[in-house]
Amino acid sequence: MIERTDKDGRRKRVKMRIRGRLGGSASRPRLVVFRSVNHIYAQAVDDATGTTIAAASTVDKECRAKAKNGGNISAAKLVGAEIARRLKEKGLETVVFDRGGYPYHGRVRVLAESARESGLKF
Repeated sequence: MIERTDKDGRRKRVKMRIRGRLGGSASRPRLVVFRSVNHIYAQAVDDATGTTIAAASTVDKECRAKAKNGGNISAAKLVGAEIARRLKEKGLETVVFDRGGYPYHGRVRVLAESARESGLKF
């Protein structure tokens, strides 16, 4: 019998391995990406205090009004630009990118590139 691969379990193992190497601070927070089938989320986290500095997602009113579908590349581009704008308002320009165990491909890559184009450095 063929065994099914546990894709989410694999992603969580990769995520924890990445998390062991990365860490965010108040001056350089960790930009975390989470994607589901219908939405994409990004948040900047200060790991020293365990607080979220800024967040953006396709569930927010600003992004929902601009994007019809929250689970595609154009929505990821909007979320990347929005998180960059919110971080720049707080005076932060450099972040550590945490892809959350997802491959750097598709929506995750577009979100990162959009954040870079909007002025974030990582």
